[in-house]
Amino acid sequence: MGKQLLTLTAMLSATALIAAGCGGGNDNSSDNSSGSSGSSNATSSTTSTTTSAASGGGGGSNLALAADSGGALKFDKTQLNAKAGNVTIDFNNPSQTPHAVEVEGNGLEDKKTNTITGGSAKLSLGNLKPGKYEFYCPVPGHKQAGMKGTLTVS
Repeated sequence: MGKQLLTLTAMLSATALIAAGCGGGNDNSSDNSSGSSGSSNATSSTTSTTTSAASGGGGGSNLALAADSGGALKFDKTQLNAKAGNVTIDFNNPSQTPHAVEVEGNGLEDKKTNTITGGSAKLSLGNLKPGKYEFYCPVPGHKQAGMKGTLTVS
């Protein structure tokens, strides 16, 4: 009987530990669930929504920009638009003429890609404020030849 009581006590203790562990996990899950659907999530969603709304959705604006594939000193666009927030430019240079992208303005300086030929590069501009920014190719003579444009952040 002592052995059965010990076995029963051990089983109850193990069950209690498992339940407590699950309960703790559920409490955390509940916190996360209620955080996901309760007031904590409202803050999270607001932050997320603000980030999404401020940055064009999906956690940031990804803008595509390409150099002319024939080697001309021009970009495929002279106007880019983004929502305020984290902005990234996906730059593609399919030509063998070396190009890069640099963005300046509204307090932003020295943000540029490496100079590339026949490849692509990403340029993370960070959290941009509303305003106008200039983008251009910093390779000597390219900006002067017209390889430039305006990024408008709203």
